[in-house]
Amino acid sequence: MYGYFDYDHPLFRPPSEAHSLIFQITLGCSRNRCTFCGMYKDKVFRLRSAAEIHAEIARIPATHRSGVQRIFLADGDALIYPQEGLLDILAALNRAFPRLTRIGSYASPVSLAGKTTDELRALRENKLRILYFGLESGDDPTLAAIDKGYAAADLLAFCRKAQEAGMKLSVTAILGLAGAERSLEHARATARWVTELSPEYFSLLTLFHRHNDDFLRGITPLSRGGILEEVRELLDHLAPRRTILRSNHVSNFLQLAGSYPKDREQLIAQVEAAIARARQHPRWYAEVPDYREEIY
Repeated sequence: MYGYFDYDHPLFRPPSEAHSLIFQITLGCSRNRCTFCGMYKDKVFRLRSAAEIHAEIARIPATHRSGVQRIFLADGDALIYPQEGLLDILAALNRAFPRLTRIGSYASPVSLAGKTTDELRALRENKLRILYFGLESGDDPTLAAIDKGYAAADLLAFCRKAQEAGMKLSVTAILGLAGAERSLEHARATARWVTELSPEYFSLLTLFHRHNDDFLRGITPLSRGGILEEVRELLDHLAPRRTILRSNHVSNFLQLAGSYPKDREQLIAQVEAAIARARQHPRWYAEVPDYREEIY
């Protein structure tokens, strides 16, 4: 089905949207200034017209449309799309795909700041029901260092607005983002932030190389052992009401899956066992992970 579209690459989507039909209603990232991120460095941000999206919908044969249950709106911040046009696109998707159950999108602080609770609620009523939000860190000095543009308290307020509108939130944080300099502060503050929000999903990525060499030169990168210690610190301070935790991105070398608070002790024990095994291999423990993506 993806063959019906001439995507503007690079094209990114969350792991959980692997089987979703993707429509690029925007290209690039609306801010594209976070110093750690190399996702859209070769793209100039623009909104695609609703007419372009309608034309793409029309290309899909009616016999294939009943197989579509989930749709993901790309690129990096489709929620920034003006409200009237976004509602028009959502309505068209709902008309075209009779078995559609959910539409998802990345959401930036800027796009959430620009939508009222009522506007977000109207989007949810048109099946935009999950937003993927890159928190990166709950630690204000770390957020300033990556040029996120907002303090942790602002990010929390934006996400609470989405919760009030009935939307699900999938929040991501990045292990190693603060380097060795603020590893503990980054872990603890992120845990406090996620505890306060209690999003439906919380995912961990690990900082890696992708067009961000200047940023990486400015921190003391964590070794594998340091990252494992950071994970343990974060999980030990994490206490949301009910949140599904995942650490399944390709950048992660420790896979975690469970729910808080039900699986808290099991998850912490899993990390502690991994630390104990790693310490039996001092060279591996002391090495900095070298996962990198150079294609884009």
